[in-house]
Parts: sequence; structure tokens; C-alpha cells
Amino acid sequence: MVQSKEEKVHKVFETIYKHYDRMNSVISFKRHVAWRKETMKRMNVRPGSECLDVCCGTADWTIALAHAAGKNGKVIGLDFSKNMLSIGEQKVKEQNLENVELIWGNAMELPFEDNRFDYVTIGFGLRNVPDYMQVLKEMYRVTKPGGKVVCLETSQPTMIGFRQLYLFYFRYIMPLFGKLFAKSYEEYSWLQESARDFPGMKELKKMFEQAGLIDVEVKAFTGGVAAMHLGYKPKLKQ
Repeated sequence: MVQSKEEKVHKVFETIYKHYDRMNSVISFKRHVAWRKETMKRMNVRPGSECLDVCCGTADWTIALAHAAGKNGKVIGLDFSKNMLSIGEQKVKEQNLENVELIWGNAMELPFEDNRFDYVTIGFGLRNVPDYMQVLKEMYRVTKPGGKVVCLETSQPTMIGFRQLYLFYFRYIMPLFGKLFAKSYEEYSWLQESARDFPGMKELKKMFEQAGLIDVEVKAFTGGVAAMHLGYKPKLKQ
């Protein structure tokens, strides 16, 4: 029986959850931490804010948002892999973060009312959902007018030579790392496919705008292997 993308992705993350954080560091040469820090700097999260981290995985970005929002803020991390969430829950408990709630849910149908959050983020998760636009529209829906929707994701380098090197790395080296460090060749082979097929920066910017977001900022990282997209939900007209 042919698996849907949703079923396949769910199986991948339910399998690799114990090695996910370590493998992120191996695959990105620890650059993902710097990318997230730079993205957070540009977001300028205000203390007391309410934030949602979609496809939160093991909750690293959720926790960063929690520190920025402070004790008077509230951060919800949502993911559809209970195994990934279990790792996140351990981290939240270790840091004694009372302003964080991790919940199981589907990014395609966010279980929140309209116009609720000041910031809605998705980090290295958009490429794994069945419908990119549906998730962006859902993120837009639950964001307050004037709030920010932010995506940090792998992208498509455009520089000749570097692009070919990037594609070779993702197609052949990354699954090999998966086999060596996480005993998961098949799962990391799938992840390279999802990264390879993901839209480039200009295309994703257009999708942000189609979802209703304005003043979309794009920041490329490390030659375009990853990129931040940050858009604003229009304020209500007086």
C-alpha cells in the first residue's frame, strides 16, 4: 500500500526522535543554532507575548521563544509526533519553564481561534507537511493583526557550483550520516527528498504573500542552504 506524505513523515519522526537533535547538528555542522539566533534577533519577540511554534519537534525554538517572551508570556509548541514531543517535554521540565505548553496536533488544522498569537513560527517543518499553502494560511489565521509569521527552512542555493555541491551533499552524504549516526538511512533519505523538492526563496516569498502576509522579509543563510521568511499580518483598518 502506498503511504501518503503525512503517513511517511509521521513514521520518519516517530523513528528518528532519539537522534534528531544530534543529527541536526551533524547535518548542518551546527549552523542551525546560529540561523535560529539570527532569526530570533529579527523577530524581536516582546516580553509578555503569546507565541505558537508549529511543527515544534523537540522544542528548541519553542524554548527560545519562551525565554524571549518571559514569565508573563505564553508559548505553545505543536507537533504531530508524540515521540518528538516527549523529548521536548524533557527539555521544558529540565529548564522548569512554566510558560510553555506542548501539545499534539496537526499543522494543517491548527486547534486555535482566529487572531490569537503575536508570533507564529515554523522551523524546518514546512517542507514536511502535505500542503505548504494550507499550513501558511492556518498560521496566518491564528496570528493577530499586526503579528508576525516566521519560517526558518532549508532552501535552494542558486550559485552555480555551490548548488550542485549542496544537492550532492543532501542526496548522498546526508543519508549516509543518517546510517552512521542514527542507523536510519531510509528516513534520512526521505528527508533529503523533502528538502530537495522544497520551493526556493522567491517562490516561498510569493506563497507568504498569497497567504495574505505583507512586507515579507527574506534572509538567506550559508549561501542559501537555509532561509528565513518573515511576514506581517495586516493590521485592522480603523
